[in-house]
Amino acid sequence: MPTSHDRRPLLRRLPWPLLVPLALLGGLAGCDRQARAVDSTEQVFEGQNFRVVSVDLRRETLSLHWKDPDNGEPYGTINALRQWGMSHGRRMLFAANAGIYDRQNAPLGLYVENGKTVVPLNLAHGNPASGNFSLLPNGVFAVYPDGHAAVRTSADFKADHKPVQWASQSGPMLVIDGKLNDQFIDDSNSLKWRSGVCAKSPHHVVFAVSEAPVNFHTFARLFKEELGCRDALYLDGTISQFYVDGEGYAGAPTFMVKPYAGIFAVFAQPTP
Repeated sequence: MPTSHDRRPLLRRLPWPLLVPLALLGGLAGCDRQARAVDSTEQVFEGQNFRVVSVDLRRETLSLHWKDPDNGEPYGTINALRQWGMSHGRRMLFAANAGIYDRQNAPLGLYVENGKTVVPLNLAHGNPASGNFSLLPNGVFAVYPDGHAAVRTSADFKADHKPVQWASQSGPMLVIDGKLNDQFIDDSNSLKWRSGVCAKSPHHVVFAVSEAPVNFHTFARLFKEELGCRDALYLDGTISQFYVDGEGYAGAPTFMVKPYAGIFAVFAQPTP
């Protein structure tokens, strides 16, 4: 026990060989918190729980995957893509289903993978078979060759005529130039698990998925009021799930999930 003449904290009086490892551990923990390029949080909005994942595109690569390049077969599930990554020495940090797809399990709208346009932009209007995709305006989430990202209405995206590295078209737009999509009804009883995406800044992408069924109006307000997004795009509903390394899955219950046509993913950068 310290005497009345020696009330210094015990930590300061530890031998220096013990202090050095403790200091290093504390520093590493602090660096890990600051250096986390993929950040996952549970947020509550209007009494509903949402999983929100932020990706810093300056430090991690967000990519889009549909088919295994080795055999041409669709991945279908996040776990299949995760297993593919493991077999190639790549650890999955995050994954989310991409945009809406058709009954043939092909993307319903624009799909660009690694600079190649696999499915062209879809500007068909008012097709009931397209479901939420036909709620206008629909839009495109794209990552460009210089690494920045943006959410644009499909019409604005077409007008840009800019090449993209990765892109998925879906709909409807949730937030357009800082305003909610005016087709959404405040007290709508159309409740589903829902996922969406926005680019808060050119290199800061935010994904969100509901942990319980919500309507479009509440989900759009999450992006506008809670996440501070000026433009946000609905990805899909009912079947939407996210995977976060170390946390597992969030979103719709597994028994609701069906094979995806397009999966966004962040893999850890390979160690030199």
